[in-house]
Amino acid sequence: MQAIDLFSGAGGMSTGAAMSGINVRYAVEMDPFAAATFALNHKNATLFDRDIRKVKSSDFASLNRNEPVVLFGGPPCQGFSTSNQKNRDSENLNNWLFREYVRLVREMKPDWVVFENVKGLIETENGYFLDAVLKGFKNAGYTTNHFVLNSADYGVPQRRNRLFIVASLHGLKIDAPEPTVTKHVNVAQAFKDLPELENGDAPDEKEYSTHARTEYAKALRGALKRCTSNLVTNNAPHIVERYSHIPQGGNWEDIPKKLMKNYTDVTRCHTGIYRRLKENEPSVVIGNFRKNMLVHPWKDRGLSVREAARLQSFPDSFKFAGSIGFQQQQVGNAVPPILAKAVFAKILMHA
Repeated sequence: MQAIDLFSGAGGMSTGAAMSGINVRYAVEMDPFAAATFALNHKNATLFDRDIRKVKSSDFASLNRNEPVVLFGGPPCQGFSTSNQKNRDSENLNNWLFREYVRLVREMKPDWVVFENVKGLIETENGYFLDAVLKGFKNAGYTTNHFVLNSADYGVPQRRNRLFIVASLHGLKIDAPEPTVTKHVNVAQAFKDLPELENGDAPDEKEYSTHARTEYAKALRGALKRCTSNLVTNNAPHIVERYSHIPQGGNWEDIPKKLMKNYTDVTRCHTGIYRRLKENEPSVVIGNFRKNMLVHPWKDRGLSVREAARLQSFPDSFKFAGSIGFQQQQVGNAVPPILAKAVFAKILMHA
């Protein structure tokens, strides 16, 4: 099966597709740093690093239409996120980019479509955007089904709910894939073997601290002796002091109020701010983990890019381009590859 990845970002879905044996032929991504990351890791795919509104079906002319084609991806999701109440409405122009997605589906007529987004798409504007996407696929001749999956149920060490719409041009209705694990992978199992780091460390490439102790770590590490993106935000001393007061599972509420005086009204802080991860549970959502200031479970610092990538299920061989801030954003925006793999494996059973 061949694939086209729209709004590819760093390439989380493409990595999952490749894991399932799908040949990713094309990708579209406008952000220059995410596009550079995609190109680093998917060297055989043709990448269009431009606005999707300037992409035409003729750009994908070299596809072999004697083989099945799947078009997948998700338009920018910030406007649909439940944590983004400010722009979660029809006035946010990014919320309308799904129309370009539907346009290319209509023009390309791929055999399969996988539309991914945040769960909040179901609720935004009383479901208007979800209904519009489903109607767009139906009018293009597709049979659809949609479901919300929790990535932890598929072996990702992170509780992350994502909406998937799977559409078939051939009248097939695909149900949600069955969970692949009976016991969730926790944070410690995910990255306890990774390099020892402190606040502000940025060696990029570094040797592992120990052998891979879990099946999850072994799978993502492979035969590597060293890994990249060992980059940690350099937080000011007063921020590090705040971290020291937070127990595993705690957040800003555990920080003495005298240390939070720079906040006009500290009670308005989101519950995800200054969240220290629990080592014996899956992680909370790895969104913009730098801005949310997610705290390492047993060190007084933020997560490294590689630690967050492990929580997203990226292989350690996956390389990220750009400065630390851009790498953090790419990881946070990505679809967990192992979750995407489960969806593609379900489709391949019926292809």
